[in-house]
Amino acid sequence: MSPDWTGQALVIVPTYNEKENLAKLVTRLRALPGDVHVLVVDDNSPDGTGDIADSMAKADPGVHVLHRSGKLGLGTAYKSGFGYGLAQEFHYLCTMDADFSHSPESVLDLLGKAASGYDLVVGSRYVAGGAVMGSTPVRKFVSYGANWLAHIVLGVAVRDCTAGFRCYRRRVLETINLDAIFSSGYSFLIEMAFHCQRAGFRIGEVPITFVNRTEGASKISKNEIYKAFYTLVRLRTQALPWEWAVRKVRRLVAGD
Repeated sequence: MSPDWTGQALVIVPTYNEKENLAKLVTRLRALPGDVHVLVVDDNSPDGTGDIADSMAKADPGVHVLHRSGKLGLGTAYKSGFGYGLAQEFHYLCTMDADFSHSPESVLDLLGKAASGYDLVVGSRYVAGGAVMGSTPVRKFVSYGANWLAHIVLGVAVRDCTAGFRCYRRRVLETINLDAIFSSGYSFLIEMAFHCQRAGFRIGEVPITFVNRTEGASKISKNEIYKAFYTLVRLRTQALPWEWAVRKVRRLVAGD
């Protein structure tokens, strides 16, 4: 029996200098049941990652490539991938890193939960059964800190709102105004979780084991960390008038 997502799932993989990992990753993703397609969004990698992607796309119609002019940010890579996936009529759009920090086979867990009715599914390090391997204490502290602040400052219920391993149902990306998402880097992930929750979409998490990369170099910079904290403050400020209006309406309905 074919999975519910057969021919309808696209995994978006942003890349910049991932020649050590890309071919192995795409091969494992294409081996998954349900004809899962892969879109590589390459930011003009100087190491030839884009050329590797092109070669795989020529040999396999289930592999697609978008070339961008330079390193334009993770958030804009996701938005480019979403635009492509929607135009090509995919119903499940997943995102993941190219560095094997997420197991390709765990995409099936995301798709399975999304197919059961969840609008956004997050592969989470911080739910029961989730784990982190190989990360430095500093990186763990930053990750825990960003998620804790997102819960406290924004009220985001997702335990791992900085995780890039996700599956969105089509209607989420058709509903949320992606052009209005200000963030361009890793803070894009926090902002998307915030807007999904605010829009009332059903959000779920599945446990994953996050493994720190063993090939290539990390793309997280101090600047990205600063942007993430700025995003928390900006979204909190934007949410205040909306929350005041909701409370006002509730009081009126209650007759207060």
